[in-house]
Amino acid sequence: MATIQVERKKMNLLERIYLPEIIRGFRITTFHFFRNLLFHLFRAFGFKNFKGAVTFQYPEEQRPLSDRLRTRHRLMQREDGSPRCVACMMCETVCPAKCIYIEAAEHPDPNIEKIPASFDIDLGKCVYCGFCVEACPEDAIRMDTKILDIASLTRGGLYYTMEELLHPEQHGAKIEEARNKVLPPK
Repeated sequence: MATIQVERKKMNLLERIYLPEIIRGFRITTFHFFRNLLFHLFRAFGFKNFKGAVTFQYPEEQRPLSDRLRTRHRLMQREDGSPRCVACMMCETVCPAKCIYIEAAEHPDPNIEKIPASFDIDLGKCVYCGFCVEACPEDAIRMDTKILDIASLTRGGLYYTMEELLHPEQHGAKIEEARNKVLPPK
């Protein structure tokens, strides 16, 4: 394989000290600062058609989320409350991070071949690619909970069992309770 050598253009003095680029960066930053300041002043005086940059005050104010955003996993349920998963292992197989662990068991209903005895996800390893959702033939796993606060002080806290995946809203309430103990609500 041949190597192609490319000759670079020699830089002049101004390009070597980066002065024009530094000035250009200051100019862009100053422009955005004063434009947003002016737009916010217009909005303060009642002109609603001007919109400057908006900062969300995160813990108190949540930003709007896209419907396509992949958030924390959940398992879907049948009408009888059992998981919709048939333990086909496709999500476990397709997962690039190898963070899904499934153990299959026989279902008491002869019309359903298998059910998961355990369905666990290690969110500490998960890369939120969504391959598990796409691979599932039964639409048993989804990533549409809109739960973004996925944090824990231990690795074990990021390991979600089947019960936590079937009822994500209850687990989210536990996290909110713990946060309110540390930071009292305003």
